[in-house]
Amino acid sequence: MKLWKLKSLLSLGVAVALVTGCSGGDSQNSSSSDGATRISMIAKLHVAEAPSDRLEKLLEEKTNTELDIQWVPNTIYEDKINAAFATGALPMAFSGDINKFREAILDGQFWEIGPYLQEFDNLKNLDPGVLKNMEVEDKLYSLYAERPLSRQGLIFRKDWADNLGLSAPTNLDELYELLRQFKNNDPDQNGKDDTIGLTDRSDMVFGAFKTVASWHGTPNYWGEKDGQLLPEFMFPEYMETMRFFKKLHAEGLINQDFPVTSKEDQRALMVSGKAGAYIGSMPDAWGLQTDMAEVNPNGVLDVQNRIEGPHGLGIWMATQGGGEVQLFPKSAIQSEDQLKEVLSFFDQLMSPEVANLALWGVEGEHYTVVDGLAKPIEDTKKLNREVKPYVSIAVGGEMTIPDRLRAKWEDPVKQKAEDLVLDNNEFLIENPASALESKTFTEMGARLQQLINDATFKFILGEIDEAGFQKVVDKWLDDGGQRIIDEYTADYNASK
Repeated sequence: MKLWKLKSLLSLGVAVALVTGCSGGDSQNSSSSDGATRISMIAKLHVAEAPSDRLEKLLEEKTNTELDIQWVPNTIYEDKINAAFATGALPMAFSGDINKFREAILDGQFWEIGPYLQEFDNLKNLDPGVLKNMEVEDKLYSLYAERPLSRQGLIFRKDWADNLGLSAPTNLDELYELLRQFKNNDPDQNGKDDTIGLTDRSDMVFGAFKTVASWHGTPNYWGEKDGQLLPEFMFPEYMETMRFFKKLHAEGLINQDFPVTSKEDQRALMVSGKAGAYIGSMPDAWGLQTDMAEVNPNGVLDVQNRIEGPHGLGIWMATQGGGEVQLFPKSAIQSEDQLKEVLSFFDQLMSPEVANLALWGVEGEHYTVVDGLAKPIEDTKKLNREVKPYVSIAVGGEMTIPDRLRAKWEDPVKQKAEDLVLDNNEFLIENPASALESKTFTEMGARLQQLINDATFKFILGEIDEAGFQKVVDKWLDDGGQRIIDEYTADYNASK
């Protein structure tokens, strides 16, 4: 169903009610009486109440704009945008998932902005690779706010490692040895054989498997071989990863039921002191440490990201660098000059001074600078009321705004985890198919992937061997996988 036609989502009456107050119809008058540029926006609200206008007035002053921001709760945001499509009341800028607006973009309802970015001092610093991934048929229509490219790494019980005389592992052999000793050498010194090495869950992507696969050098979803794009499971490194997990499972170093374990149960094994390692998002360490302190105040967690495999360092790139994007409807922006005025506002949002204002608020009131980092005040209600919502309109981020302040965290494991998330950027494994098109993948990719996921678990559990896994790969190829390979390869070679 095409979003902008809204055939069945909302009645026209509901749509009109939802968009009351939209200023898209007034977009031709883009300047106020004092010469400031008027910009209308819809912004997603992730806190309980719309912010006070404290920061809005400061942003207007810094950017010489008159802002009309409609704050819409996250729970009804999509309905709001759909309704705005239905009634032609879109604002000049709003955020959303670009894939949901693809048809409307191809229908000519949004401005192409790629040709203008080089005219702006800050927008031209946006990452070309991320912008490329956001293109629709080789044209750019949106601006992005940075998201961490990879949060993945190892969280482990440092107190257990200290008891055993072990350091943070730096390669796969040391990782295995850490897990082996956590299982076999009484790391908690209670005289009982009641611990395991690794706690994992049924998630093949954000659980441990894909991260360990990248440490082995496995491509990120797709890799190039002999001029073709092939899925990750057709590379020998994927098989080596399965063998690694099969060994962990056979030796009891991992929870035996991990293929059916939930994230909650995975975390519980770590918090309760049953397991000593967790592979996934490193910032999870802070929550795990907090929960563990209630059970065992003496437990100490640490994080590690640089674990070398046979091909050196590598970590899979979990995002393309941008989350939801800012789009610019032609129904609200009716000329090239207006578009440049709107882009100028977002360009100023990427200047360090304005970026820090939008992210952290007013220095001395909402945060202080400690060791060159921004330390937020402890009054979270004030921050939620006056500052936090403005992250929804931000573009760029730490990598494209080098002088924007990073966060100062009191908890050392949280600070280290956030630092290592940035360090992951030094050895990312990208997905070469991320910006490519495959009709077959869109139609049946998820169903076909389930075949591979099931076979991977069966191999690890010893239910099939390598020949059995290959039979599943052959079925994947016959059932549509070969068409996906052909379509991705054709698009890949055409884009070179």
